Amino acid sequence: MRFHILTLFPEMVMNGLNTSIIGRAAAQGLLSLNAVNIRDYTLDKHGKVDDYPYGGGAGMLMQAQPVYDAYQAVVGKEKPRTIYVTPQGTPFTQKMAEEFAKEEELVFLCGHYEGIDERVLEEIVTDYVSIGDYVLTGGELPAMVMIDAISRLVPGVLNNEVSAETESFHNDLLEYPQYSRPEEWHGKKVPQVLLSGNHKNINQWRLEQSEERTAKRRPDLYVKYQEKKRIIKKLSRKKRENIHIMELLFRGNGEVLYHEGDNLLIFDRKSGAYFITAVDLEQGEKMCGLIPADAEMFVTSQEFLVELLCEQFRVRPGIQCVQACYTRKETLPVKYKDIRKLDESFLDYVAEHYHRGTREYLKERITDGAMYGAFDGERIIGFIGLHDEGSMGLLYVQEDYRLQGVAASLESFLINRQLEWGWTPYGQISVDNEPSKKLQEKLGLYLSAGNIWWLEQIRPLSGQG
Repeated sequence: MRFHILTLFPEMVMNGLNTSIIGRAAAQGLLSLNAVNIRDYTLDKHGKVDDYPYGGGAGMLMQAQPVYDAYQAVVGKEKPRTIYVTPQGTPFTQKMAEEFAKEEELVFLCGHYEGIDERVLEEIVTDYVSIGDYVLTGGELPAMVMIDAISRLVPGVLNNEVSAETESFHNDLLEYPQYSRPEEWHGKKVPQVLLSGNHKNINQWRLEQSEERTAKRRPDLYVKYQEKKRIIKKLSRKKRENIHIMELLFRGNGEVLYHEGDNLLIFDRKSGAYFITAVDLEQGEKMCGLIPADAEMFVTSQEFLVELLCEQFRVRPGIQCVQACYTRKETLPVKYKDIRKLDESFLDYVAEHYHRGTREYLKERITDGAMYGAFDGERIIGFIGLHDEGSMGLLYVQEDYRLQGVAASLESFLINRQLEWGWTPYGQISVDNEPSKKLQEKLGLYLSAGNIWWLEQIRPLSGQG
């Protein structure tokens, strides 16, 4: 991901960003940080970039010309998303960070003095964003705050694949208390449950602590969290059919756009898919009106909605799937032991043997830490992963290693990892994929009675299989 920061103080920006996790990610080529000195583009022979505002008033105003020329030097003919850092903007949130993280390139415009000439703002700015209701001397610090928050969501920047999903504001919950050595400090002991090694009890304690802390410190977030819990409880009446939506909400990636009775519209911030359930055609049409016209992916379990979505959004039915859900809490035995997380050096191998996703999608899955390989010595012989919306899939085993328990070991390994994270593992299998169905039943997963449809417009499906 590329960041351009238009500023009068490039050294301040680069000194702040070229450290710690963000600095390491830039050194590895995962991020590009480009601080551009607006003063280099002024036509004034004395290097001035400001002047008095028309109509009078205190202070000076940054002129349009140097700002515009600096912007043009960066973007050329492209029109990337350009963020003006201003206390008059929309408050910056984690949701906004997730949205910005999907962009390949972002431009940050940092103002100074009393602001910037309105005419150039109208010309180049796409987003007006604030980090709080207070005034700073310039936009550099807010820009650095936002770049930090956005960067850590870029695949590969954080080494731990769940670290970005188990912290403050994830799933509308504040982070639970954390403890390190020693076990006792100033007479205060680490909670005994954290020393037990029982992942089930630890996950339950952490959830309870997050709920208690959120209710006390951020009741506004807690209200949203409670709504999701009510939806999940209602969906659990048909868990096998609804596990994809339940886990989407539980893992904190689903945004509830509409909920009334059994009518439900959820947007998945990771995959970009819209999950929709309606009691009748009228309610379906109502929810379709809430979906952007350029939406590309949909998931539904109702045939009348398949027809409606195809008509409204010119999408086509993609894969029709059954769902497989692992409801037990016991870990599974892993017969084939040599299973490791994959890195980008294995992208060619994965792309050669898995054909339902684009190379770009497979790269994103690998850099997100969501794919694992089985090895015979240093030779990779198969792989499995998590799709961006949360289901297990991306499974492949080389022909000469099949019928040896490699596929079962890969899936068992991935199920066990998810149990550690407190998730309910599930997968989606094409209705005609009988070998995969048999594998799921062999491992103790339950198949749904009904089917779901993935519908897509342009890019290949992120699910399933």
